[in-house]
Amino acid sequence: MTTVTFLTEEARINGFDATGHSGYAAAGEDIVCAAITSAVRLVEATVNDVMGLCASVKVDEETGSIAFRLPGGLSQTAEATCQAILTGMMVYLATLHDEYPDNIEVMEA
Repeated sequence: MTTVTFLTEEARINGFDATGHSGYAAAGEDIVCAAITSAVRLVEATVNDVMGLCASVKVDEETGSIAFRLPGGLSQTAEATCQAILTGMMVYLATLHDEYPDNIEVMEA
């Protein structure tokens, strides 16, 4: 099972950790894992490449985990945009959980 934990402080999403393989199918054929990976990559590309921010992204190839953290000190516009992106990801992954409850868990910490 893949677990995605969104890290929050008050009302702000600071980032997320994604760990584990969904186990829906074999690696390379797993549609749940592909959907999660695609969402993670979209968020990282939007925040870092499109918006030009410096969010921290750490990938552990051994465990297959990804840690994403927003930088501090963002402008009000950048902060609002990042919060909308991360909230959208959370909603998307929660919907994915509803469809595949044995393969993805979404949590807040």
